[in-house]
Amino acid sequence: MKPVIRSMDDPKPSPVANSRGATIQVLLGPPDGVPTFITRRFTLEPGGRIPEHRHDSIEHEQVVLEGEMVLTLDGEENTVRAGDAVFIPAGVAHSYENRGTVPVRFLCIIPKTDGYQTEWLEPPAR
Repeated sequence: MKPVIRSMDDPKPSPVANSRGATIQVLLGPPDGVPTFITRRFTLEPGGRIPEHRHDSIEHEQVVLEGEMVLTLDGEENTVRAGDAVFIPAGVAHSYENRGTVPVRFLCIIPKTDGYQTEWLEPPAR
């Protein structure tokens, strides 16, 4: 196993399923030789939204890099901003909304798994 250094600007952003104004970049993961975790960077544009969903088998660790957003956890709205760290246990319903005027960027680290299910609890954001 070798150390990996990668610029956050290297991976091309992809749209987030069922969302509006949200993209994801996989910064580090199995294709890079990272054995245990997957590190992703999300960007949520002003007015962007990732609808409520949950994953019964994986937890999330997140760090807000830029901006401010509303993160709803099991129905409770929380305002999180640059510098905040968040832990979302497996099974907790969560959604993201950028009600501000500047993009929000956050890291999301999940455990490497052979696959996990996303249960969407709201219709796609349009």
